[in-house]
Amino acid sequence: MVAAPALAQDNAAAPAPATDGDEIVVTAQFREQNLQDTPLAITAVNSQMLEARSQTNIAQVAGQAPSVTLKPQGTAYGPSMTASIRGIGQYDFNPALEPGVGLYIDDVYYATLTGSLFDLLDLDRVEILRGPQGTLAGRNSIGGAVKLYSKRPTGSNTGTVSATYGSRDRIDLRASADLGLTDNISARISGVSKSQDGYISRMDFGCVHPAGSDPLNPANGVPRILPANSDCVLAKEGEVGYQAVRGQLRWQPTDRIDVNVSADFTNDNRTTGGSVLLERRNAAGAIVSPNYPSPPNPAARVFDINPFGAEIPYDSRFVCGQFCNYATYMSLADNGQPTSIVDGRVHFKGWGVSGQVDWDLTDNLNLTSITAYRDYRSQFSNDDDLSPLAHSLGSGDLSFWSFSQEVRLNGTALDDALEYTVGGFYMDQRSVYGTEQVLRYAGLDPFVGNDPVNADTKAAFLHVAWRPIDPLTLTGGIRYTDEHKDYTYVRLTPDGQLHPQLGALNGVTGNYDNSRVDYRLNAMYEITPDVSAYAQWSTGFKGGGINPRPFFAQQVLPFDPETLESYEVGVKTQMFDRAVRFNVAAFYSNYNDVQLALSNCPQAGAGYAVPCALPANAGDAHVKGIELETTIKPIDGLLIDGSASYTDFDYVADSLDPASGITAGMVSSYTPEWKWSVGAQYEVPLGTAGSLTPRVDAAYQSSVYTNAVNAPTNLIEGYTVANARLTWKNEDGDLEVGLEVTNLFDKYYFQTLFDLTRAGAGFVTGLPGRPREWAVSVKKTF
Repeated sequence: MVAAPALAQDNAAAPAPATDGDEIVVTAQFREQNLQDTPLAITAVNSQMLEARSQTNIAQVAGQAPSVTLKPQGTAYGPSMTASIRGIGQYDFNPALEPGVGLYIDDVYYATLTGSLFDLLDLDRVEILRGPQGTLAGRNSIGGAVKLYSKRPTGSNTGTVSATYGSRDRIDLRASADLGLTDNISARISGVSKSQDGYISRMDFGCVHPAGSDPLNPANGVPRILPANSDCVLAKEGEVGYQAVRGQLRWQPTDRIDVNVSADFTNDNRTTGGSVLLERRNAAGAIVSPNYPSPPNPAARVFDINPFGAEIPYDSRFVCGQFCNYATYMSLADNGQPTSIVDGRVHFKGWGVSGQVDWDLTDNLNLTSITAYRDYRSQFSNDDDLSPLAHSLGSGDLSFWSFSQEVRLNGTALDDALEYTVGGFYMDQRSVYGTEQVLRYAGLDPFVGNDPVNADTKAAFLHVAWRPIDPLTLTGGIRYTDEHKDYTYVRLTPDGQLHPQLGALNGVTGNYDNSRVDYRLNAMYEITPDVSAYAQWSTGFKGGGINPRPFFAQQVLPFDPETLESYEVGVKTQMFDRAVRFNVAAFYSNYNDVQLALSNCPQAGAGYAVPCALPANAGDAHVKGIELETTIKPIDGLLIDGSASYTDFDYVADSLDPASGITAGMVSSYTPEWKWSVGAQYEVPLGTAGSLTPRVDAAYQSSVYTNAVNAPTNLIEGYTVANARLTWKNEDGDLEVGLEVTNLFDKYYFQTLFDLTRAGAGFVTGLPGRPREWAVSVKKTF
């Protein structure tokens, strides 16, 4: 079900004109279908509704999608997001791990969470498919799939330009143009530039609390960095500095051939996402590490996280406030350890090219080919403990490329009673994760990693829909997947020497290979032209791999795929002359070999308690829930939309490894038990003065845990966020002015938490949601 009308597609390559909103067309089953005739739980949102809700990136769309969580990550994970549907997904950006929710733009698969916080640039619509898409979307779409579809060139010689100004010098510029070059060649180009000052202040602790004159900073304590006449602000985190451009060239030499070639470029350059310190556990100024061997003379290693002369405990003095921290992005020299400095910024550059060919071989047979190449480099840094102490500091330099090829043959037979799709998919990808880490809390010398990961996937699939009698449609699908991954570790000192503690890992390679068959069976019955019901059984999986963060050779361990078997029933209805659309879906899933990031690792000997970060198959779970979506148009001009979901996640007690720390009663990360949203807008006609449309939206999610081992330190309490917008359009509809207020009631809440208390680092940090912001926008269509 959708929250608003979505634009249609007249074939696999190009969008059709918008309808009056009664018919919504999606392509979730490889061909265009009316949403109400598609036996899947789908949320579809068109570009007009994205704008009406003041949504500019994909994470914001999830607020109105039941059972869906998409959240930007904090400082430690760089420019990435956590993605989860029905309690299944991933929050770790590391390229050795798979997303769990498939992410697509124009049917091109994005293989990592890094760079996945997509801007909604010149979109036709967004489709969110809930539940395992093992035979439809395929690879790593065990929880579901999020698909973005761009507006395609039509040769209309039209375009739009818009500008926005708002809180903290927010400036957004957007433009698009659709050009007819010849009778059969058209082009479309679109671009966006966004900038805004940050909302989290990085403060100079020594400036706020002068040494010797403040009890929080005793004599000879933390020195100031900024001069005496400064405002004590080192930087503003959470700023926006984003530019993107996309170009498309479409060639239609005949009415049977449609070729679309696109290219895009993204540049994201800003301060880190920003976090605040919530809790610290280490009351002493020194951390005594376990006995790490340091050849040739193993000895206990003691590192002082306080590089200053006086005793400065890592305690509540460094909890700054709701929108500030005391990070310095420096680890000063102390006890033989060198000074390390990082820039506290995120810089992402990505680009890609793709080509899609749709060829109607006959009236009943269509060939689709999608070829794509993606490339990016992500550089980011983190001062995890958010204090001026030399606790934990890091930088990342992640490069990635992928090549993918998909071929589909769509056909019909038996007087269109039988529809089928047969196809194949191939992807080859490589990433290199370069990092420098200073983890003094763990008693480790600074180390450099530069780990290449190679992965490839091959798949073949078949999808068949048969209508034996007019009201009944039977659907079946099968997909075979074969995948390989290898991970090589580099562990050196910053000057290029073999690391004294981690050197045994240097040059070690871990391998992972797996093959898998997924299935789907579905029956849909049209009770009346406006009411239909369906039942489905489907499976999916998320690929396994190798531990990407071992600290000892004994931790180079594989982890197996996690799998899902899901049962779903649903009803889709349109009532009162299609003034009310109401859809409901209920599901029950067997979730097996759940992949979790654990803190119980094989160790090289007694005393190796930290650090540890080991993905492992921790056990099984049962997941069940219900999802509702509706749109109501009681009178002309009034639109009300809403959604709600309930998710019950239960681990199977007998399947859990006691050493994992996971116990019955815990739930999956970022899985709210309850979600709901409601929105309403009313278009007020003003005659020759145009129209005025006020809109209000509210979205609620109940509490979530952000770590696999649930604890009060990684609990985000439930919250409700409301937005409002007022839009004026002129009589011709080619000029509009909008006033928006997001987080209308200035709710303070957290999007994500980073809890390292159990891992031994002794702190919890959180990424606050953006405070109340306002903006004014002007849009001109020509």
